[in-house]
Amino acid sequence: MPTTTDLRAKLDLAAPAVHAATDRLWHAPGLAERYPRYLRAMHGVIRASVPLMELAARRCAERGDDDPVAGPLGRYLHEHVKEEAEHDEWLLADLAVLGHDPDRTRDALPPPEVARLAGPQYYWIEHHHPVTLLGYIAVLEGNAPAGWLADRIVAATGVPEAAVRTVRAHAGLDTAHADEVFTLIATLPLTAAQRAAVTISALSTCDALLRVLDAITREHPGAARASKGEDRP
Repeated sequence: MPTTTDLRAKLDLAAPAVHAATDRLWHAPGLAERYPRYLRAMHGVIRASVPLMELAARRCAERGDDDPVAGPLGRYLHEHVKEEAEHDEWLLADLAVLGHDPDRTRDALPPPEVARLAGPQYYWIEHHHPVTLLGYIAVLEGNAPAGWLADRIVAATGVPEAAVRTVRAHAGLDTAHADEVFTLIATLPLTAAQRAAVTISALSTCDALLRVLDAITREHPGAARASKGEDRP
């Protein structure tokens, strides 16, 4: 029976592009100006996490015992909701430390790139099967901030330590969360079609995540030079 090895192999193919995008994000000139944009974009992403999981859990409950995937998936989602609760508020608190008005971020229209990242999950949960959300979770949890990143942001920009709370926390939390979701995918009694759906969801998420990261970076004129290896610190 295929395992998560298949999914990991496909995500490994996408990994170089994701790593290149994150490298540009954190090493291009202008990080001090770019970091608040990153926080606002990630708020748009993370504010959807709990609602997506709650929606998927409700659809699992509606499927009942006739669906062997729905029960264990629903239980996982209920627990993961508790782990992810209020993380969007952490990002607003980080922005407040930097002098930005949290209400402006909360009320602003999220950029199209963010909507294109989370939006397909709502569609697939409602019109296909909530198991597709596992592909989304696997990608986001599997691309956690590196352990060194918070220290780099502070050193490179001079922002207070209190402004990197979310980055530092997710560097510690998301590795374990990624292991949990891949373990769940491996143990669920997925059909071949469901395994394919999880993979399609994951690859769609990779593509959309790249667009989010690139949108944050390209707002700074030095980003193009950095992508060619110029002006690197």
